[in-house]
Amino acid sequence: MKKSRLIVFGITVLTILAIIVTCSPSIKNNMRLGLDLQGGFEILYEVQPLDGKDMPSMSAVAESVNKRVDVLGVNEPDISVEGDNRIRVQLAGVKNADQARRVISSTANLTFRDVNDNLLMDASVLKEGGASVVADEYGNPVVSLKLANQAKFYEVTKKVSSMGNGENLMVAWLDFEPGKDSYKAEQGKENPKYISAASVKEGINGSSAQISGNFTKEEAEELKDLINSGSLPVKMIETYSDSVTADYGIDAFSTTMLAGAIGIVMIMLFMIVYYRLPGVISAITIASYVFVVFLINNLMGAVFTLSGIAALVLGVGMAVDSNILTFERIRDALYSGRSVRKAFYEGSSKSFITIFDAQFTTFISALILFIFGTGSVKGFATMLIVSTISTLLVIVFVAKFLLKLLIDSGKLDDKKSWFGVKEENVPKLGNGESRFYYGRFHGFDFVGKAKYFIMASLTVIALAICFMGYNGIKGNGILNLGIDFTSGTKLIVQGDQTIETKTLKNELQNLGIKANSIKITGEKNNIATVFVKEAVDTQKMDYAKTKLQSIYKHEVSDSTVTPVIGRELVRTAILISILAWVGVMIYISLRFKWDYAVSGIIALVHDVFIILCFCAILRLEVNTEIIAVMLAIIGYSINNSIVVFDRIREQVKLRKHEYLTPAVYKEIVNDALQNTATRSILSTVTTIIPVVCLIGFGSKAIFTFCLALFIGLVAGAGSSLFIAAQIWYQLRVHEKHKTKKKLIKHKKEDVEEMIIPGMNDY
Repeated sequence: MKKSRLIVFGITVLTILAIIVTCSPSIKNNMRLGLDLQGGFEILYEVQPLDGKDMPSMSAVAESVNKRVDVLGVNEPDISVEGDNRIRVQLAGVKNADQARRVISSTANLTFRDVNDNLLMDASVLKEGGASVVADEYGNPVVSLKLANQAKFYEVTKKVSSMGNGENLMVAWLDFEPGKDSYKAEQGKENPKYISAASVKEGINGSSAQISGNFTKEEAEELKDLINSGSLPVKMIETYSDSVTADYGIDAFSTTMLAGAIGIVMIMLFMIVYYRLPGVISAITIASYVFVVFLINNLMGAVFTLSGIAALVLGVGMAVDSNILTFERIRDALYSGRSVRKAFYEGSSKSFITIFDAQFTTFISALILFIFGTGSVKGFATMLIVSTISTLLVIVFVAKFLLKLLIDSGKLDDKKSWFGVKEENVPKLGNGESRFYYGRFHGFDFVGKAKYFIMASLTVIALAICFMGYNGIKGNGILNLGIDFTSGTKLIVQGDQTIETKTLKNELQNLGIKANSIKITGEKNNIATVFVKEAVDTQKMDYAKTKLQSIYKHEVSDSTVTPVIGRELVRTAILISILAWVGVMIYISLRFKWDYAVSGIIALVHDVFIILCFCAILRLEVNTEIIAVMLAIIGYSINNSIVVFDRIREQVKLRKHEYLTPAVYKEIVNDALQNTATRSILSTVTTIIPVVCLIGFGSKAIFTFCLALFIGLVAGAGSSLFIAAQIWYQLRVHEKHKTKKKLIKHKKEDVEEMIIPGMNDY
């Protein structure tokens, strides 16, 4: 029977590995990459009704936009309505982003007019979807139109042919604006606003007509697509845009995936070296975890983004923490003299509720981020949600199942060293020995030493305030706010050779764009990030990108945020943070008590503030992705604090019949921290390892994101040891015990009795 456990273990492990190896190629091929990984764009449009027309329903607008996207041949577009008058369009993998933007936002109201701009007929005379590109007798591309109303077309062209004095022209317009556009004003220009002005000598009687206008093949294709998609019943005004070139995205994807893979392998090796056999089990479950996360994302149809990769790597670190919690509990039981079997069951049962609480608080933060976030932030939140669910399904239960099979086989009964335990430190209870090994931090006064950590934090805060004041006086802003919050435009110019700041600045100035700052990065200093304070309009941006591409031989990525959207993003960021704090505080209050919640929130505020302080000192760009980091740290930091709180609560329950003095409370806090410090440090190390890999080897596009994450992880680990527990200690020590008097009074009433002379007056 016991031997069968080993057989089941072997079959299970081989099955897991076989499934991973067999299904991974399919999962890889079906991944939906975000625009930051394969190129494309995201645009938020404000929808306004056309002059003199009623506003159509937003669903009708979305349907019209979807038709436009269909003619572009883009796979799996993401078109969503936001509020009463906004629509967000995300197209990943589009080959020509500029053309796609023009096709989507153009009203495409095709009209035919005379030379005096009088309307002759509109697109209703044409067959829907009947436009095509053909070559004329000279081989030039022209747009052929199939007619739905041949009689009307003949009547109109006959009327035009009878006009004399050179006025027998039929002018084709796209989005003609009365009072603003005019044929006579445009006549003779190199690039007139009208499409063509065809001379009509006689009525045209046939099933088709042609529009010619010295088109290039691309221009003819674009006009054909616009006509086939039909006119848009509204004006589409860009309020936010983010465009990423395909080569920049693919490079970011490959480098970041490699860095993430290195980080995950390093975690596996660390766990094996430190925990021995349980570490091997952990490595198997980590591989299963990564596989399941990718599988769930594919089944959900979720978009995989750069920040999503970072969330996956962070999730691996946090998932491994669940194993560390269990393994440390098992070790603790072994050092108390328990048998391997008893230590396993005791460690597993005691760690599960702590793991659940820790993962659930992370889930709360991720859910709030998903509901209120957009773009890459939503991708980060999606991955974090999937990660927390996968941790409970895979890391906890699969690891427990595999380890249980080995334990129940009886082969580990006398193999305590296989758990990384030194057998000379295990007491022999049969000989009357009691526990004598309490870990590396036994006797360390965490409560007393907390002042040094707090002093270090205050020093960082003071330094940050000085930097904020200095930069404020210099006019650079107290924080380096990105265009997400200030509005403006960001360009990413990539070249094959080193890009000179002065040269690029002059080139932009010649294109009518004033660069406020240019940051050069890349291995060859060949990537320039340009910041412009004002939001550059689409027409100027398209022209500038075309010129820059001809100079540097690479497409240019751009991102634009209008002031209205900038203000909204600031409000949303503040709202997200407050909601995350409130959600976490409510949950901890329900699971523990209000003083635990208050202590945890103060530690979280400290962590968020430390991230902002380092952003001020290092002049890191503060954008929506930094908000995602803060939310991740809120989940991670409270995760650490909950582990400590769980040990404190455990000790308080054991002493519930005692009167707890300040000295006893100090002993409880120190004991809890001494027992959890190793776990907190190991958890931080396993989470930081992949983040460091992302900083060193990952895409420069998420360098700031990962650096802020690193800072937050260190701050979160420190605050859980030296702030959260200390605040709880101070709250308990200064708590007023109002029940003491009532207890004495109640006791007196219990012993009082009526005195009756001669009966009980003894």
